[in-house]
Parts: sequence; C-alpha cells; structure tokens
Amino acid sequence: MRSRESIFWLAMLLAPISVQAGEGTRERAGNPVLPGWYADPEATIFGKQYWIFPTTSARYEEQTGFDAFSSPDLVHWTRHARVLSTGSVAWARKAMWAPSVVEKGGKYYFFFSANDIQNDGELGGIGVAVADHPQGPYRDLLGKPLVGKFHNGAQPIDQFVFRDDDGAWYLIYGGWKHANIARLKDDFTGIEPMDDGTSFKEITPAPEYVEGPVMFKREGRYYFMWSEGGWGGPDYSVAYAIGDRPTGPFRRIGKVLQQDPRIATGAGHHSVVRAPDDGSWYIVYHRRPLGDSDRNHRVTSIERMYFDAQGRILPVKLTHEGVPAHPLR
Repeated sequence: MRSRESIFWLAMLLAPISVQAGEGTRERAGNPVLPGWYADPEATIFGKQYWIFPTTSARYEEQTGFDAFSSPDLVHWTRHARVLSTGSVAWARKAMWAPSVVEKGGKYYFFFSANDIQNDGELGGIGVAVADHPQGPYRDLLGKPLVGKFHNGAQPIDQFVFRDDDGAWYLIYGGWKHANIARLKDDFTGIEPMDDGTSFKEITPAPEYVEGPVMFKREGRYYFMWSEGGWGGPDYSVAYAIGDRPTGPFRRIGKVLQQDPRIATGAGHHSVVRAPDDGSWYIVYHRRPLGDSDRNHRVTSIERMYFDAQGRILPVKLTHEGVPAHPLR
C-alpha cells in the first residue's frame, strides 16, 4: 500500500474524536465517517437509527454488491455487509450504483441501478429489491429492471425515491445530463401515468445538471438537488433549484457543495436527512482525499446543512471534524 493511503487509513482508525465546537465539547466521528472507499451515499432514518446505503467505490466489474451502515447518533457506525448483491439479482452483473431505500407497509425497498447500460439494446437499468429489515437480506422484487430503457435521453441510473405529502411515490433519476420523474405504482412494481398521461416526464432543472438527483420538501416548496461536473475529477459539486411542484418547473439557485483545496476535492453525489427531534438538516456526500487522483478513491462524509431566512441553502463548509453526535430518541 502506498504511504499516502497508509496515513489516510491510520487517521481513520483514530475516529471517533472529541473536539471543541460552538455547541460545546461533543463527540464527533470525523470525516470521512465510514472506513473504506464508498460513494453516492443515501442517508435516511428508520426507527431510532440513521442509515447510510452507499455505492462501493471500485472498478465497475467489482461493483457487485452493497454494504449498509447504521448508527444511533451519526458517530458510531455499524457495517452490514453485502445487504444486496448480484447473487440476488439475476439480471445484474456489474456497476451496482446509488441506492435509494424506503420503508412502506413494514417492508424495505432498495432501489438501485446496475450494468451501466449505454443503449436500449443492453440489459440493465434501475431495479428494486425488497426485505423485511433495513439490513436485508434484499431479494429482487421484479426479476427484471423497473426502468430498463432510455427516456428523454436520461440514462437509467442514480435513482431517488420521493414521497409527497399526498402519499404519491415518485422515482426521480437520470444521468447523461437529463433528469426524469415518474410516478410509482403503490406496490413499486411499475410506473403509472401521471394526471397528464405522461409516464416519464423530463424535469432537467438546468443545463449544468449531470446526475445524482435528490428531492425534499420544506415549508411548502420542493428542493431539487443534483451533481454537476465530472465524477472522476476535482470539480464535482452539488447545486439546487426550487419549485412549487415535484414535476417542476424549477429555478436553479446555485452551488452549495464543492471542493475545498484545504480539505478535499470532488465533493458531490449526496443525500440529505433531517433529524426529527430538532429539525437539524445534514448533507451526506462523497469526496476525494487531498492529493489522491484515483477516481475510485471516494469516501463518505457528513456536514450540517443550513438555510437562510428566505429558505435558500447556505454554502456547505467541508470539515475534517464532521458533525457532533446527535442521538435519536
């Protein structure tokens, strides 16, 4: 192992740490929060546990399964190995990416993409698996991709599942600079037309959009976030827009997460999670250690995310310390 990597992983072994911060001396995990190369983290809360479901950051041929991580407080994380793998998905061979995991009716549904298809003639795209517990084991729900074709120019990858206040579930996804939204059937076995008859509606928010969509609702407005730049380079970043409906239109506001030459590069492909007790918002993302140009050397980190009085997201500050412990009660 190269000396730079040795130093990096030695630093990881020192976590968690305790630092003096504005909120007092509280234990922090430090960034990155997960040991190992992980990217595209999906953060959520199930019961009294935070969960992170990331992509294993490796060569496409080696991306044949997913690990998951759980924590009671954002500091101490437990690894759950191979919660879903190609062994449980007959049509998936490689490039298993970007989980989105939701609970419905006491079951847990794991949306993922596989095979990095380049055209409609290839087998792959977005699939869905199901389990009785967040840590799995998950099994393929359909025996085939949920979305296995290109629609509106969007590569079927980077899926995000969003539940609106009226109970409707939406699949938001897309690479190759196009984003689509589709309404999911109640049992997640397919797509059903929206009120205007559209099955796959393009909602690409801005020319800068590349991939990694995320949506949440706050104070009656829909926030649409995504990644810009090249995922293998230092300029990877996160921007956002705001709209009045999940189907748009959206108005791009600007970037909120990007590299800091003092901390890390390639900061992007994120998710957000809100603590239910005090409403604190967190952004969970991947980044690349300073001095490391290997595109697969990506690590998962967490920062606080704040809003101003007008509801705009403030620029996120990259840190080594990470966030204070926040137990779920």
